[in-house]
Amino acid sequence: MDKSHCYLRRRDIKHTIPEPKDQRANRQRRGSRGGRPAGFDKAIYKRRNEVERTINRLKNFRAVATRYDKRAYVFHGTVTVAAVRLWLQTSPVLHASL
Repeated sequence: MDKSHCYLRRRDIKHTIPEPKDQRANRQRRGSRGGRPAGFDKAIYKRRNEVERTINRLKNFRAVATRYDKRAYVFHGTVTVAAVRLWLQTSPVLHASL
C-alpha cells in the first residue's frame, strides 16, 4: 500500500472511483476468490466530479496554473480572487437581477 492510500485511510476518506464493468464481471466470476466488491457511492462520486471540474476551471487563470507567487498567503489570495470571479460568473442571482 503506497503513501496516498495510508494518508486517505488515516483520514477515513473512502475511494470514489467506480470499478470497471469488465473487472467487476471477472471478480464475480471468481466467486469468493475474487475479493470483496469495491464500495461505490454515486453521491460522493458526483461531488468529487464537481470539485475536479472546479479545480480545472481555476487552472484556467494563468496566475493559479503557473503559481508565480513565492509566498503561500499571496497564492491563497490569488486562488480566492479566481474563485470569487468564477462564482460571480456562474451566480444565477446576479443574472436574474441584470
